[in-house]
Amino acid sequence: MPVAEETRRSIKGGHKSKQGIEATMNVAVRSHATAKQVSEHFDVLIVGAGISGIGSAYHVTKHLPGTSYVILETQATFGGTWSTHRYPGIRSDSDLHTFGYSFKPWVGPPIATAEEILAYMNEVIEDNDIARRIRYKHKINSASWSSDQNLWTIEAVTTDTGEARTFTANFLWMCQGYYRHSEGYTPEWKGMDRFKGRIVHPQTWPDDIDLTGKRVVVIGSGATAATLVPNIADDCAHVTMLQRSPTYFRLGRNAIEIAEELRRLQVDEAWIHEIVRRKILFEQDAFTKLCVSKPEQVKKELIGQISAVLGPDYDVETHFTPSYRPWRQRIAFVPDADLFKGIASGKASVVTDEIECFVENGIQLKSGKLLEADIIVTATGFNLAALGDIAFEIDGKPLAFGDTVTYRGMMFTGVPNMVWVFGYFRASWTLRVDLVADFVCRLLGHMKAKGKKKVEVSLRPEDHNMPILPWIDPENFNPGYMMRNMNLLPKRGDKPEWQHSQDYWTEKDEIPKTDLDDKAFVYG
Repeated sequence: MPVAEETRRSIKGGHKSKQGIEATMNVAVRSHATAKQVSEHFDVLIVGAGISGIGSAYHVTKHLPGTSYVILETQATFGGTWSTHRYPGIRSDSDLHTFGYSFKPWVGPPIATAEEILAYMNEVIEDNDIARRIRYKHKINSASWSSDQNLWTIEAVTTDTGEARTFTANFLWMCQGYYRHSEGYTPEWKGMDRFKGRIVHPQTWPDDIDLTGKRVVVIGSGATAATLVPNIADDCAHVTMLQRSPTYFRLGRNAIEIAEELRRLQVDEAWIHEIVRRKILFEQDAFTKLCVSKPEQVKKELIGQISAVLGPDYDVETHFTPSYRPWRQRIAFVPDADLFKGIASGKASVVTDEIECFVENGIQLKSGKLLEADIIVTATGFNLAALGDIAFEIDGKPLAFGDTVTYRGMMFTGVPNMVWVFGYFRASWTLRVDLVADFVCRLLGHMKAKGKKKVEVSLRPEDHNMPILPWIDPENFNPGYMMRNMNLLPKRGDKPEWQHSQDYWTEKDEIPKTDLDDKAFVYG
């Protein structure tokens, strides 16, 4: 007897409430689905429907016609970071001419809101018929590779019904980012349980929070804090940015003059997009090199911008003069100087100090000062999740990702048929989405032409005496969220092909020229 008919007869014979009937039907349908469950197979499985996953899907669609693929996304919608984060004023801290895709012109202001970025991504999804490829509310628990079958098996569960789902794929494309979306990083401070107010993290911003007339302390000094503070200053009684040490910021108009001029001349938007991208990338590369060759000059210019807004009487030395050279940590762009205008107006303030402990009515600082607060926001960063908290196995053995060596930050020794998209720190993340996608499409085409079903990277004979180093040089770049969890990340070598150089200006030429028959690539 069909399960639905059996359920209807059972209900007809008894006296159940509407809720009971619905519950019985749901259980019956789920049981039926589980009994008939079979695994679905795809040529390519993409993990994540954020900026990386959607961009990668576009490239598969355009460059590998006839390739079957699916995107598995934990959340109920696309967007990744731009869907997860809902705190007031959330915006990009990279310009959208380079954070946007190479194939899709950006026509709005360079620093965009989450809403604008999601609308842009939605256009990409609609224009390229990607929506039907996405399976939302699918949380991946495990991924296992079989060399006997040359196949990945992915075990997932639907987050709304709890149903188990199995997928198999020839190739796995990790586009899930590098941090845990479900929770942000909050240090454990003494006395947090004594605080009578509310403690929130921007990554899990509550819908019911009311800041009206409240004294708010935002702990942190990065891009999130710099965005939050000016966007809540008008609602709060007062907002204070509490930082342990200063951060570098860049100030400027939320506009790009050359883009405005070209639009006045009615130049095609595709041309504008490409011209502006190239200009910004050239200037970013020059600025990065200047930070290394003439750090004091750059430091003086960055701090001078802030002094010009805050005035000669403000203690810029204490609150906005970092101890490290520029670009050793990410530099956030502050559009139209809104953070510093808020400070100058008196609606916001900055305190540079360390936390002794939380008390009932605020935070006791090590200097002895009490910082009173009704609400404390911990803008203190991410929890790294290198492979999306997925349990990986290679031929029955758990994958220790930290023991692998990376090939250009995309592939990893001993891990077949898989790539990971890890973007740039000093340039827009999405630039590498396009580079990696072009590489993968070329690699898959190469495998097809050679009649090969498996590829992995391996150290060549000339690489075996190569020094094996951490994923990134802390003297080069050392944000806290990376330093806390460096053991979770793969190792790098001292040769360009065995590291993620973080140098887009070089990689944009090197990666497209990769010799896919180099001895580093082992086909099977």
